[in-house]
Amino acid sequence: MQIKTLFKLRGSLTAKDRIILTITGALILIVLWFLLAEVLSKSVITQDETIDITTLSQKELRYYESDSLLIANYDALEKLEVSALQKLGLRKNKVYPLLPSPIKVLKAFPELNREDDVIGNTFFSIRLNFLGYLLAILIAIPVGFLLGLIPLFRGLFSQIINSYRFIPLTAVTGIFIMWLGLGSDMKVSFLAFGIIVYLIPVVVQRVDEVQDVYLNTVFTLGATSWQTIKTVYVPYVFSKIIDDIRVLTAISWTYITIVEMLNKGGGIGELIWTAKRQSRVDKAFAILIIIVVIGILQDKLFMMIDKLLFPYKHVANANKK
Repeated sequence: MQIKTLFKLRGSLTAKDRIILTITGALILIVLWFLLAEVLSKSVITQDETIDITTLSQKELRYYESDSLLIANYDALEKLEVSALQKLGLRKNKVYPLLPSPIKVLKAFPELNREDDVIGNTFFSIRLNFLGYLLAILIAIPVGFLLGLIPLFRGLFSQIINSYRFIPLTAVTGIFIMWLGLGSDMKVSFLAFGIIVYLIPVVVQRVDEVQDVYLNTVFTLGATSWQTIKTVYVPYVFSKIIDDIRVLTAISWTYITIVEMLNKGGGIGELIWTAKRQSRVDKAFAILIIIVVIGILQDKLFMMIDKLLFPYKHVANANKK
């Protein structure tokens, strides 16, 4: 790895260099995370309920029984040795009210698995995500082709559908609840709606991007309108739209966690809400890491499907490099 290539404008990296830099970047972020968590941490004094108060002197008993004295003398208590605190039934604990330590986040995973069935809830969210995405694709792609290819439908509905993107989706959750209740059907429909309003305009844009040279070629060969759609528009749009679908998967996890917070129906969103109510920031961070890992795996899966269905795209990109 040459240093000059790392700073070259729009320079390229080898596969080995990318792996090394990715690992290095991850380690740097973890170290910064750990240091920042320690800086933001606080030391608090808590009371041990198992102490035998009969062993305390009169002065020590006053400390133990009076919260006001405990608060008033907090600064003095902080200066005491650990052994003296233990005698008073007190102990120092480090807490992370704002940013949990990476170590605490790692320790939260076994607890999530033991007490919150994180695996079952994760697969529940994946299932809702998949169904919502499937419904959105089945609706958005035909409608997008219709708007992109037929001027009548584009004139009637294109601007209206484009305006739906400005609707704050969190504000329409109440409408979906009134229509479909709080069950899985509502969650899938809400997720599908959130994806459709972005995916239909993208499909229309991809239809518009089809180059005239391809259309002129099939016209010269005497292709019908249906043959043109089948041999030109569909392959071109699908080869592009799969990248757009891959990007939108990140948005879908935002929507699915929103609706899962509405009731105790299971899912990752509910676990985040529970962690928030328990003031367990470490659990919340652990759940977010799970979502990130799922997102990365989804991204890799879409890339594999893309290479399998549209290998010529990647051959062309490799030739350009």
